[in-house]
Amino acid sequence: MSGIISRLCAEVELPRMLRVKQLFDRDSIEPEDIPRAVFAQLSRPELGDPIKPGKRIAITCGSRGVANVAIITRAIADFVKSRGASPFVVPAMGSHGGASAEGQKALIAGYGVTEEFVGCPIVSSMETVVIGQSEPGKDGQPSCGVRIDRNAAESDGIIVAGRIKPHTDFHGPYESGIMKMMAIGLGKREGADICHQNGFGEMACMVPAFGKTIIKNAPVILGFGILENAYCQTCKFAALRPDEIEEREPALLEEARSHLPVILFDKTDVLVVDRIGKDISGDGMDPNITGASPCSPWVTGGIKAIRTAVLDLTPETHGTAMGIGAAHTTTRRLFDKIDYEATYVNAVTSRGIDFVRIPCILDNDREAIQLALRTCIGHDKDHPRIIRIADSLHTETIWISEAMEGEAKANKGLEILSGPQDWPFDKDGNLW
Repeated sequence: MSGIISRLCAEVELPRMLRVKQLFDRDSIEPEDIPRAVFAQLSRPELGDPIKPGKRIAITCGSRGVANVAIITRAIADFVKSRGASPFVVPAMGSHGGASAEGQKALIAGYGVTEEFVGCPIVSSMETVVIGQSEPGKDGQPSCGVRIDRNAAESDGIIVAGRIKPHTDFHGPYESGIMKMMAIGLGKREGADICHQNGFGEMACMVPAFGKTIIKNAPVILGFGILENAYCQTCKFAALRPDEIEEREPALLEEARSHLPVILFDKTDVLVVDRIGKDISGDGMDPNITGASPCSPWVTGGIKAIRTAVLDLTPETHGTAMGIGAAHTTTRRLFDKIDYEATYVNAVTSRGIDFVRIPCILDNDREAIQLALRTCIGHDKDHPRIIRIADSLHTETIWISEAMEGEAKANKGLEILSGPQDWPFDKDGNLW
């Protein structure tokens, strides 16, 4: 950008930054140990009983960037085959992947979940069937026809596999996890649209209402919860009978909440996020980490930032820029990558149109950060607070401005890795 905006940005001197390491619990399951751990969970007699020779068993696979998802899915398929049954994988991701069967199959293929790797068919379709009516809500919420993927509904059994973690847009006993995988993931675009029809303010009621209906009326034979630590590493599996899901999932959610890769500071003037994407979070960046924006009024937590600058999209998001509406500034580079069809179909389905509003667009990273800092209100202009993260999943190593060095030294959860350094901008004003 040339002219007055570039000159206004150039007047802003950015502070030097220190590289800092955040210290989180590292307990995890090594990838080579995952098949054994999956088999151990699934080998409880009462869990494996419904998996019998000749039965067709559907295994769900979602759209998020779950660690080791291909290895986990293959291990579940191998267990099913060890019982003489025939597994197949069903992409369970609501309207993601451009709300098309081909797009959803391609999306999980990007995570390594292919027929060749998992050793069974991947049956991708957007066709759904109504399997029952949800119970009316205690707050007057009417009952709804609950839809799930036709292929899963017509199988002999469904293994609902998915990561359990705090949701980005609402809080409740059931957030991202097994209940939501049934209610929205298996619902495909039609089912997800119905579940979202009253907005995120009602999702804490809608998700369990739909999930319970599916457990009651569809051939769900078990839930398989996946938990990750703050380093995006697999740390726990929990296989649940259908009658255990309602009772046990809330405790697993609270355990997952304790593993969030939070930013160990209370506030900042500017938060710089190198990249966002659907593979990082349903909102592109998780407000449980980056702070609740006006886009997420039902979520509390995360760092309090006056301004947020988002610099790029991940390649894995395939142009979906859900979450860009939570930023105040961004770059021309990101803007030129947006696939509006894929972005808007997700926003329409979730009613989250605020998430796709376009912020101020600057020519490069430096100007996006400078404009964000220049427009802050109520901060110490001589000692600005800036935090830079790669994305909301990867916060082990972050950058903080010089004004925050004292806080970092006093925090036992932080380790300072470098002294103050200038921002590493290239000749075009972009970070490398």
